[in-house]
Amino acid sequence: MKKSTAKMLAILFIVTALITSLAACGGNNNDNNSNSNGTKTNNSGAETSTDPVNLTWFSVDPIPTWNDMKDEVGQEITKQTGVTLEPEFAMDANRIALMIASGDYPDMISPKGDASKLVDAGALIDLTDLIEEHGPNLKKVYGDYMERLKWSEEDDSIYILPSLEGVDREYMDIGGTFHIQHAAVKEAGYPDIKTVHDYENVIKDYLAKHPTTEDGQPMIGISLLADDWRIMIGVTNPATVTTGVPDDGEYYIDPETYEVTYHYRRPEEKEYFRWLNHINDIGLLDPEAFVQKEDQYKAKIATGRVVGIIDQDWGFQDSVNALKSEGKFEQTYAHFPITLSEEYTDHTLQSTGYMAGWGIGITTEAEDPVRVIKFLDWLASDEGQVLINWGIEGKHYTVEDGTRVIIPEVLDRKNNDNTNFVKETGIGMYNISARYGDGVKDSTGNYYTTTFPEQVIRNYSDVEKETLAQYGVERWIELWPSKDEFPVKPWGASWNISYPSDSDLAILYKSMEEVTRRYIPEIILAEPADFDQLWDDYMAELDAKDVEQMEDEFEAYVKARIELWGGEAK
Repeated sequence: MKKSTAKMLAILFIVTALITSLAACGGNNNDNNSNSNGTKTNNSGAETSTDPVNLTWFSVDPIPTWNDMKDEVGQEITKQTGVTLEPEFAMDANRIALMIASGDYPDMISPKGDASKLVDAGALIDLTDLIEEHGPNLKKVYGDYMERLKWSEEDDSIYILPSLEGVDREYMDIGGTFHIQHAAVKEAGYPDIKTVHDYENVIKDYLAKHPTTEDGQPMIGISLLADDWRIMIGVTNPATVTTGVPDDGEYYIDPETYEVTYHYRRPEEKEYFRWLNHINDIGLLDPEAFVQKEDQYKAKIATGRVVGIIDQDWGFQDSVNALKSEGKFEQTYAHFPITLSEEYTDHTLQSTGYMAGWGIGITTEAEDPVRVIKFLDWLASDEGQVLINWGIEGKHYTVEDGTRVIIPEVLDRKNNDNTNFVKETGIGMYNISARYGDGVKDSTGNYYTTTFPEQVIRNYSDVEKETLAQYGVERWIELWPSKDEFPVKPWGASWNISYPSDSDLAILYKSMEEVTRRYIPEIILAEPADFDQLWDDYMAELDAKDVEQMEDEFEAYVKARIELWGGEAK
């Protein structure tokens, strides 16, 4: 009996070994070589473990379409890397502060503008050696910009892998800041819409003819979102865009001297806020603009009631997707470069160069930083980039005569039911590591991303194409002044410059922020006769809070950034 059992075990062992050997020799998916020790070698020659592992990850930005990696791309990522992500998305602005207080961190963290707090707390590890030893794809993607990943002149550590924008990105299209329903533009006869007054007039005339929706709900002229930090995006930043300077967050930087000014103190901007005060006075401004929460704002837009929106297009894309899914294409939005008057030029497309900055870091709590960096390196590989952006060959795209082409049914679903499309496929949802920008091609001559001129045009609805044709262009970006009209900003963008969270500058900034967020809504909603006095009071309080000291201190950081990036500060 014992001999028989031993013989059976021996046969079972031989059969198992044979199956394992055959499996290792076959199934070479995407040119990856699987090894019997739970690793594989990808196209770049990097060896990555495929043993199952859960990696915890915190992100300041929520992902409404997150599906626990049960989406098609997520499942393929797990299959290729063994990694399953366990994310936590920020529910309040204090989450990182609470992490720091407790010392309890996930494996990875995407802190957006709060990286300096984590660096000051010693929560992030220096990635320099890990990248050198285990990150060939990371080095390839960042290329000549690796120097820009260094934290500062005093600390040359790399704490963050930038992922906010793709390397060598070319703008293929633009959503802009000022949006207006196609129905309103069409009814107005497709007029020139270049200034805030042009914009105002089209909306005002449309509302006069269409005060309610078909089901009797009141139409809204222009809506804004002032919920928490979003006040900067849709309420205050447009003051810079409309007065002919690039968006540098809360600062204006003189391109010749690099002198810094808290941008609200520019006299030109006072007149933009006067215009907002005016549209409120004549009833065009959404009466809930300064009390609505983000979900209420998006839900309102999704009804088709809002004629004009001042915001970045990503801020209400979910609402546009909802309108498209209901076939309400006339209630989706056209985009225009709007300025206060025609003396100003929209600088939206002025190049910042590759900014580095916001992205993902590995914390001191990560049990296996090598495994984490190898995962992030795989996401940056050609294989990973194509999967993240295009999906799975045969399921989401085909290759025709050497060119990747999105399957028509997939493209239709992406354009008209994007929220559910992303939730089910995962396409475009995993750009959390180093990535190539729009317009960059791989070794096959195909674009890494699906945002390139021909595809942008294919993505437009018939209504969009009709509006664009009336203005003699094929893409929205053609309405904007080209980036070639402006020099590259040597500091990148000021909102991307880090400084210690406990510095005098940080304290001063919070003080100015409190004053600004208190005054701006009051100024916009005031009686026009009270505008100038309130504005003077606002400026006086900024002076009393030492705004000039804040400007001088931030100027030093701007000049340090310029020198760190190889420029010469004046």
